[in-house]
Amino acid sequence: MLHKQLIRRLDLVTLQLFVAVHEEGTLTRAASREAIAVSAASKRLVELEAVLGIPLFSRTAKGMTLTAAGETLLHHARRMLTEVEKVGIEVGEHLQGLRGYVRMLANLSAIIQFLPEDLHDFVLSHSQVKVDLEERPSDGVVQGIIDGVADVGICSMDSDSQGLFSVPYRRDRLIVAMRNDHPLASFDEVAFLQTLKYDQIGLHSASSINNRIHAAAKALGEPLRLRIHVPGFDAVCRMVQANMGIGILPLKAFELFGRGLDLTAVHLSDEWSNRTLMLLVRERESLSPVSRLLFDHLQQSQP
Repeated sequence: MLHKQLIRRLDLVTLQLFVAVHEEGTLTRAASREAIAVSAASKRLVELEAVLGIPLFSRTAKGMTLTAAGETLLHHARRMLTEVEKVGIEVGEHLQGLRGYVRMLANLSAIIQFLPEDLHDFVLSHSQVKVDLEERPSDGVVQGIIDGVADVGICSMDSDSQGLFSVPYRRDRLIVAMRNDHPLASFDEVAFLQTLKYDQIGLHSASSINNRIHAAAKALGEPLRLRIHVPGFDAVCRMVQANMGIGILPLKAFELFGRGLDLTAVHLSDEWSNRTLMLLVRERESLSPVSRLLFDHLQQSQP
């Protein structure tokens, strides 16, 4: 009897709502996302918990979090929704081509340097697939994938992937951006140690580049003369142009923002200036067909 009741209550709308409540943290936001009245959404969850005979969420003033039973259902719900999506996609391919929606998180370096062209190539071949891209610092990308906020993530290899499935995506190299009249501008390459006597422009404190240069200065036992934090590579270059200091950023980002400001890029000789960006997912096998399609495309896009 319980088995039959459960089948009736585990319709796709209820499963999607259940996952949405977990991802959004509140019933109100989840109901809005799924275009369901809050009262109707609440009724569905109450009936589901009544059939199972156990609470799926802990309800507090701050929101709703999964119980142990809820975690178990979440695992199966995501798998069931993925399987249903596969059915729709495989049937739909006979009509209008592959359709779907992929949520993605990436750090600033990936978004500025590589993703515009890589995503352009992807959507040319899969115009029915929509990609929702959000910028986060690398550690935030990892946490977002763990929390189920997104399906695919890109972060610096410096970050702790916390057991997520990861593969290399792209490599870049950090350089020092400076004015043409700076004392180091005549060098082709400098050691990071040589830069520490000058004021520096830093990215926001959560960025992997900021963490990397702080760690390098600490390892050298030298203070870092960080004059100001700015939110992006374009702002680093503008501050450098205004003679506020020198800035460390990826070479390709410098070519996009620094060349036009008549700045000079000097390579760093330190090994840590060569970086690897990583693709992250919870489990490759559990990705939806369209998410796996994007993941495979990005994995194969290395020049």
